[in-house]
Amino acid sequence: MAESKLKIFTGNANPDLAKEIAQILGVNVGDAVVNTFSDGEIQVKINESVRGADVFVVQPLSYPANDHIMELLIMLDALKRASAWRITAVIPYYGYARQDRKIRARDPITAKLIADIISTAGAHRVLTMDLHAGQIQGFFNFPVDHLLAVPILADYFRKKEIEDLVVVSPDLGGVTRARELANRLNASIAIIDKRRPEPNVAEVMNIIGNVKGKTVIIIDDIIDTAGTITLGAEALLERGAKEVFACCTHPVLSGPAIERLRKSEIKEVVVTNTIALDEEKKIEKIKVLSVAPLFAEAINRIHQHLSVSTLFD
Repeated sequence: MAESKLKIFTGNANPDLAKEIAQILGVNVGDAVVNTFSDGEIQVKINESVRGADVFVVQPLSYPANDHIMELLIMLDALKRASAWRITAVIPYYGYARQDRKIRARDPITAKLIADIISTAGAHRVLTMDLHAGQIQGFFNFPVDHLLAVPILADYFRKKEIEDLVVVSPDLGGVTRARELANRLNASIAIIDKRRPEPNVAEVMNIIGNVKGKTVIIIDDIIDTAGTITLGAEALLERGAKEVFACCTHPVLSGPAIERLRKSEIKEVVVTNTIALDEEKKIEKIKVLSVAPLFAEAINRIHQHLSVSTLFD
């Protein structure tokens, strides 16, 4: 089915990203309506033929996560029943990714559950970005293309021509990501040693590495309540850092995040548009970079049966 027609559809999670991707690919976003009945149930109408088509559904699983998950699942089912040839779930932000293993007795592994129901609903493959836990790729029994945002972030910071730069990982688990950014910027790295006494609560214990007199970039995959980033910035400045930038792939920005960032000493917070930001979250301190060109190139390569692996670099 190399001659199958490329079609892009979107739910309500991030239609602007889907439109930008479609525009780069030279196609229109597919005619579909995703509404909610008065009782809260989701209604999907696909208003054009998808028979034999190569379909990509763009839908990050962002807040409200459960609504956006159900929209995706129902769209996948509708497309499968309408005889689409291949259906790729394009999930820039994979919700529930932080529930990827059992930490305590009787914990669920919700990231695996989400993978199972996406498969059951009709997806043939997944295209995603910066999974919180890389092993989630193995939760699927079909191809998963896992894109990285570090090259996009690195290009932005490289243009700033910052001297005496240190890239900081906010925890031990993010060292690989920090090292990748540091390598691209010819910078050294440092690590914040922290502990989490409970979810969404972080305490900085120590900083490993020299930050005195340096400009610092803290990099993480997700900024949620912004507690880790703002506490880390305070600790770095107390230890002599000259100024602090922060960056992440997924701006979840829940609860007190915006107020914390606004009051913080962080000079700029650089994020991507994997998650659509509400107007009240678009503060002057936040800079949004687009992942649409990268996703468009990956979609084109998947459609053309070309290698996607070169984009991981």
